[in-house]
Amino acid sequence: NDQGEAYFQLSDKRRVTIREFKNMVLVDFREYFKSKDDGEYHPGKKGISLQIDQWNKLKELIDDIDEEVKKFE
Repeated sequence: NDQGEAYFQLSDKRRVTIREFKNMVLVDFREYFKSKDDGEYHPGKKGISLQIDQWNKLKELIDDIDEEVKKFE
């Protein structure tokens, strides 16, 4: 992005950005909105930022979470 942060597009309006804030690395899941003023996408308030320890815990839980999700498919 413009700040040199790596990001990964999940959909037109959602992305995951890796950023640094107050000397912490964050994995930021956020919704974006298209501005009527400039036509560009900007971050909205809806989202969650995970610290590295939280991100690592989520990765440990992915298989268990995936098993639960499969029950709904």
